[in-house]
Amino acid sequence: METNRQKKIAGVLQKDLVDVLQSAAREGMKGVIISVTKVNVTSDLSEAKIYISVFPSEKREELVKGIIANTVMIRHELSQRTRHQLRRMPNLLFFADDSLDYIENIDNALKGNEDNPIHNPDILDKRQKR
Repeated sequence: METNRQKKIAGVLQKDLVDVLQSAAREGMKGVIISVTKVNVTSDLSEAKIYISVFPSEKREELVKGIIANTVMIRHELSQRTRHQLRRMPNLLFFADDSLDYIENIDNALKGNEDNPIHNPDILDKRQKR
């Protein structure tokens, strides 16, 4: 169960991360939309798992790799922005959020655009829990 403190820190990180990542994307990648879909902070406040959604999805892997490569710089920028709210910046762990693709696949299957997963369950992606 998440405490109010964890939720508050996650909210602060999410808001500031969106600013940091979108300004970086504006400079480097035109036409790419980055959103931070979820931030989970551990109970000891030492780690934050950050889930990132990218549109168009073809750019997702490349972009998430770039974000992970720049984690130190992103963490520094975040700590500057949140220095009056947080004593310690948690370690940042970035993950690609593919839930929009998953929803789109379900939507296409329901519309009959693809094989019906009820009749052929092998076509469904096997999703791993994180």
